[in-house]
Amino acid sequence: MKYLKVGDEILFSGVIYTARDQAHQRLVKLKKIPFDLEGEVIYYCGPSATPKGKVIGACGPTTSSRMDKFVEPLLKKGLVGMIGKGGRSKSVRQLIKKYKALYLVAPSGCGALLAQKVISKKIVCFKDLGPEAVYRLEVEDFPLIVAIDSFGRSIYEDL
Repeated sequence: MKYLKVGDEILFSGVIYTARDQAHQRLVKLKKIPFDLEGEVIYYCGPSATPKGKVIGACGPTTSSRMDKFVEPLLKKGLVGMIGKGGRSKSVRQLIKKYKALYLVAPSGCGALLAQKVISKKIVCFKDLGPEAVYRLEVEDFPLIVAIDSFGRSIYEDL
């Protein structure tokens, strides 16, 4: 993913983990995270209830800046990418550059469309958080835009 540049549009296929505010608070406090973050991507998302016959409910992105304070501890554990919506702080841009990670944005307001790109969903941890639990999603052709590349360039400031 390090070859991607700010502004690139991609269709991502693979595994992503969902985590919002409460899950992030718990993850950074744990000495050992209950899943391996090495080389993984976290999607700032709390899926809605799953309709009968579907894999997942609507699963649009949430505002990423609320997770800024949790970025470095997770990058230190091997996280390589984050997906959400909206801009990030200057310090997060610097961390992304330092750790050679990526920040990608998913189209907001398209949660039902994004749900169609999810092949499987499995709860990983923090079931008590309901939709804010951590889920492992397998996705196919999940539409994303590189918002901050591994050089720290931002779609919000540099294009």
